[in-house]
Amino acid sequence: MSWGGLFQIVNTVALVLWLVLILAPRWTGVIGQMRLAGAGGLSLFYVVLVGTALTVGFGDAPGKAPDFSTIAGIRAIFASDGGVVTGWTHYLALDLFTGLWIAEDSDSRRINRFVQAPVLLLTFLAGPAGLFIHLLLTRAFRLGAPPA
Repeated sequence: MSWGGLFQIVNTVALVLWLVLILAPRWTGVIGQMRLAGAGGLSLFYVVLVGTALTVGFGDAPGKAPDFSTIAGIRAIFASDGGVVTGWTHYLALDLFTGLWIAEDSDSRRINRFVQAPVLLLTFLAGPAGLFIHLLLTRAFRLGAPPA
């Protein structure tokens, strides 16, 4: 399979998981199952991609381990399709995990799903910004009751 094909699969899986998180009812255990299957599955795929990078390399330097210690090394990683897919999978896994935590925390505070939806959407589009807004709303403005 090509890097472009893997990129499409990872994007589609992440989009479906985010749509389920934002739009579907949250029955008991759904967040835990999504954490394991969704964020865990993306994380496992990321580990496989990193293992590939460490053993066979990406792009112009097959068999050479990526250099994570310099800007030039990081630029070289992202100059390859394999590096882009790996980096993007990293973002998708951590942003989904963050979104799942936000949803679980919001549910425990009995925050309305209509209030959660824009925060989750922002987390999907710009991970740390959504996390910041959630923390601001729940901690600084004390939105929702603290979890018991």
